Amino acid sequence: MPPGRWSAKGLIITTGSFTADARREATRDGAPAIDLVDGELLCQLLKDRRLGVAVREVRTEEISIDHGFFSAI
Repeated sequence: MPPGRWSAKGLIITTGSFTADARREATRDGAPAIDLVDGELLCQLLKDRRLGVAVREVRTEEISIDHGFFSAI
């Protein structure tokens, strides 16, 4: 950007989360436009765009013991 020019929007990225005050300030009327990307959104964006991550669907099972079956034998 040439000297003396301002950007139209800011971007703040964290691997953590933003406070409620930070979110309010980022959307306050009259404040410069700021996009906030927290850790959860960052992970989703990386996943959606396959940037630096490999996505593999994994099937899981939950097994519980049938105590009635075993007490009857």
